[in-house]
Amino acid sequence: MAASSHLTVALNRAEPFSGSNSLPSLIGLSTRYGKSRLLLVRTSSWRSPKRTLVVRNVSSEPTQKLKDPVADEESATGASTFEPDSSSIAASIKYHAEFTPLFSPDRFDLPKAYFATAQSVRDALIINWNETYELYEKLNVKQAYYLSMEFLQGRALLNAIGNLELTGAYAEALSKLGYELENVACQEPDAALGNGGLGRLASCFLDSLATLNYPAWGYGLRYKYGLFKQKITKDGQQEAAENWLEIGNPWEIVRNDIRYPIKFYGKVVVGSDGKRNWIGGEDIEAVAYDVPIPGYKTKNTISLRLWSTKAPTEDFDLAAFNAGEHSRASEALASAEKICHVLYPGDDSFEGKVLRLKQQYTLCSASLQDIVARFERRSGANKKWGEFPEKVAVQMNDTHPTLCIPELMRILLDLKGLSWEEAWNITQRTVAYTNHTVLPEALEKWSFELMQKLLPRHVEIIELIDEELVRSIISEYGTEDKVLLRGKLKELRVLENVDLPAAYSDIFIEPEESSIIASAEGHVISNSVDDKNSSKLAKSVDGDETVKGNDELESKNIKDKKVKLISPPPPPPKMVRMANLCVVGGHAVNGVAEIHSEIVKDEVFNAFYQLWPEKFQNKTNGVTPRRWIRFCNPDLSTLITKCTGSEDWVLNTEKLGELKKFADNENLQNQWRIAKRNNKLKAAAFLKERTGYTVSPDAMFDIQVKRIHEYKRQLLNVLGIVYRYKKMKEMSAAERKEKYVPRVCIFGGKAFATYVQAKRIVKFITDVGATVNRDPEIGDLLKVIFLPDYNVSAAEILIPASELSQHISTAGMEASGTSNMKFAMNGCILIGTLDGANVEIRQEVGADNFFLFGAEAHEIAGLRKERAEGKFIPDPRFEEVKDYVRSGVFGAYDYEEMIASLEGNEGFGRADYFLVGKDFPSYIECQEKVDEAYRDQKRWTRMSILNTAGSYKFSSDRTIHEYAKDIWDIKPVELP
Repeated sequence: MAASSHLTVALNRAEPFSGSNSLPSLIGLSTRYGKSRLLLVRTSSWRSPKRTLVVRNVSSEPTQKLKDPVADEESATGASTFEPDSSSIAASIKYHAEFTPLFSPDRFDLPKAYFATAQSVRDALIINWNETYELYEKLNVKQAYYLSMEFLQGRALLNAIGNLELTGAYAEALSKLGYELENVACQEPDAALGNGGLGRLASCFLDSLATLNYPAWGYGLRYKYGLFKQKITKDGQQEAAENWLEIGNPWEIVRNDIRYPIKFYGKVVVGSDGKRNWIGGEDIEAVAYDVPIPGYKTKNTISLRLWSTKAPTEDFDLAAFNAGEHSRASEALASAEKICHVLYPGDDSFEGKVLRLKQQYTLCSASLQDIVARFERRSGANKKWGEFPEKVAVQMNDTHPTLCIPELMRILLDLKGLSWEEAWNITQRTVAYTNHTVLPEALEKWSFELMQKLLPRHVEIIELIDEELVRSIISEYGTEDKVLLRGKLKELRVLENVDLPAAYSDIFIEPEESSIIASAEGHVISNSVDDKNSSKLAKSVDGDETVKGNDELESKNIKDKKVKLISPPPPPPKMVRMANLCVVGGHAVNGVAEIHSEIVKDEVFNAFYQLWPEKFQNKTNGVTPRRWIRFCNPDLSTLITKCTGSEDWVLNTEKLGELKKFADNENLQNQWRIAKRNNKLKAAAFLKERTGYTVSPDAMFDIQVKRIHEYKRQLLNVLGIVYRYKKMKEMSAAERKEKYVPRVCIFGGKAFATYVQAKRIVKFITDVGATVNRDPEIGDLLKVIFLPDYNVSAAEILIPASELSQHISTAGMEASGTSNMKFAMNGCILIGTLDGANVEIRQEVGADNFFLFGAEAHEIAGLRKERAEGKFIPDPRFEEVKDYVRSGVFGAYDYEEMIASLEGNEGFGRADYFLVGKDFPSYIECQEKVDEAYRDQKRWTRMSILNTAGSYKFSSDRTIHEYAKDIWDIKPVELP
């Protein structure tokens, strides 16, 4: 790799640019340090038709050492270097518009301006990017690798130029070319690589890792169609494929030289040397696409490596194609490519399950092969596998990358020739696991038979890991107390409903099984029957089974009575418990909020915690203050900088705490309200454009934006709105105005395509909105908006405009949440339960500045038990709301199943599992307190300032420092 790779261009041209916006020609570009600087190399004649282009190499992988080309160029040409100004940036953009064309040459419209601008920024990033990894290679530092099925990046342009401190220069350059930076930036589609908080957290972590100069790399999959694009119709949510890659992605660089084989199916054979070999089956390739992640005010630029899947060209059956069997000819190619088509493909079908498991294995196998290859290259001739954990830290973001554990074992055992003990020690010291949920369905389990068919070698390894675990359990608890031991094995084993390993099969002496026979009169008879006697069961003439010929069975109790043989229940399915494998195979397990980490220790993994308490940690989530205040809320950022005296708070959020002493300052409060109103005006225009609804910026902006799920309780929110609307309709106009503060209630989020109840809730919200928003009696006093296709870019508009944000999950069910942190940072007051990070946010901002309601986590089990026993008495106001919905006031759609889920005492989809009815009275009473506080704008503004001040703790920088110190053991490495 070049020490300072750069691009130098000499260009002569005869004619001016023929597009609608003429601009000067670029003649040279180089980037140094965090800010860019340019090399200008003019030729003697601007009229010559000759064009000369000289490009210095930018290497994809660090394989060479070169002199500093910037110094060489300056020495050879006498060219001067300078900080980039708007003219030189405009020239760079013009160069890419002409020489990196993706559009026709006769126009310079907004999409073309965006691509040319992004490519000019990428030039600046590539130099720092290459220098970063050259330094890592040279020092052979320990590096962290963050594996996640999701990275919810958002738009990259404004974030990149912000981190490079070139926002003003790019805005001025684009102005010279006839465009506004904001309009150009809006041409960028959000990268469709994630869905919710899991992916957004991963992206915040990458930003912090780059900013803090930690050696790190992100690994994910390059989804062609994302999760889905959400459309709202009269029938509710409709899903369509994302088109974010339709015209290309200027930020990614395909690394055609970086590809790894991925195998599925096949069989395991033992070679003559005794080694196990996985052969045959289906073979594909994973190809690397790299995206640069720049740090803020640093040269450090790390990489997000995304894998795309393809089949080797030779797998295309040309003979079949020419014979007219076109589909069969490309079966292998289509099978490989579909692995990276969609994030979280539906898995109700067997084929869907296979595809999901293929996705997870592809991520793990390609990433681990890449990591191992890098370790070997950096180690050179001095390779010592025992030092692997001293150079590599692998973090599994939830259970999706669990197959890292058996895959690393496979590589070390089968490909590198290590012993089991060596490989297992290395794996456990390398891998760590972040748990993100307490929901049972999210603690993944995979069919043992499916995994055995798709990944036969990995199942062998998992069986051996399970045997290691059984050995540890028996060593810890002994065999005296069989009941205790049986319980521990059932709870802890990686393999569920699978016989004990052969070495331990005799621990429990099972009694001889009995035949169970029921008489025609309903009596149950149990006898130990040998094969000879049991064979004497025969069918009677009328088809019923009778007992013949056995003296014991022909006792007076059953003599001459017809009896029926009851078939034993089918055996439970054999499963691989991925969360258990994560805990067993890693050296650290962390929750993502204090309350969540306690639940992980006390409930989710309590048996593991008793066995290995040293593994368990808390790492409260965080969000990057660059994207979530500095760049998306410039008005508020300016005020913070004025109050704190510098922009140091962007890197050291503890300085946000200094705002507390200004909370009662009248001048700051006035400016704070102006900044909030400006953001509300922007959000109102955005909502008008996206939904057609007009909202008043004078109303309170009340927002709940997150994945649609019953436990997140959007249903509680909308039922509260229905109650509010009903009460308004019962009042005179004067009473309504006196009783209620004007509100715009905004929802956003996607319901998973096969999650029927969540999609009903989306439909219900839109129906309530359609009724309320068209009611002339209500007017601007209440509006209900569902924003379709909510994403990061929409969040960057809505969050700065928010005044109240709802984080109202059933206590104990939200691991942490990160949107609550973003809202608080932007001076939004939260209403919520004591769940996830709400607990810590409330502690930091102050109890008086947080609207609290609802049952607490330790009460939930008792409340569900009370419900099951039929002791719950619903509040009359809750019954009133349900009846109002059933009356049909919100349209003809039948919401009976949705309402019925809140009723009854037991049964699937019944009994109000998420306690909407229990918390409803507390919720609407808390909302009355919100109205009261909002009327006093001085009080409300003070609360807003204190929320921003108290959010200092929730920076992802703080979280990353903790991971680096406590789990990964890595140190910052800053480029000179």
